[in-house]
Amino acid sequence: MKKIRHQSIIKKHAGDILSCEQMDIEKKCIQHGSYSVYDHSLFVTSMCITLSKKLHIKVNERALVRGALLHDFFLYDWHEPTKANRIHGFTHPGIALRNAEKVFKLGKIERNMIKRHMFPLTPVPPRCREAVILCLADKICATYETAGGFRKRLKKKFRRTDKNA
Repeated sequence: MKKIRHQSIIKKHAGDILSCEQMDIEKKCIQHGSYSVYDHSLFVTSMCITLSKKLHIKVNERALVRGALLHDFFLYDWHEPTKANRIHGFTHPGIALRNAEKVFKLGKIERNMIKRHMFPLTPVPPRCREAVILCLADKICATYETAGGFRKRLKKKFRRTDKNA
């Protein structure tokens, strides 16, 4: 797992989210490669903060952090071979939003971030800059996490090939 930047900002705005019991479920479910949903959510949150600062985009920092941490609050292992999980990419934003609303009081920005983070896979675009930042951060982090898994498999394969040569 990469070291997460902006830990103090994340803890300041979302200590309650980080300590909720549902995060234990996220820690046990794999998201991409070897990253858990929890690790992915922290990585995405950190990337959102980084992008907003580097691009000098004025955001509601609290909403940005909370929406990013909860964007994948679907609380199940989507890798299980079930009929519902085949369309996980399309359905999990709505599931995550419903789950988050049961546990936390969400504002308009957080709801939009969670519901629209899979754009353009889901057709309705985000309506606020925080949600646009989340869409971008989520794609960057998912690509990094998935590519890391490919890199590990390639290294392992080439090590075996080198030993056999």
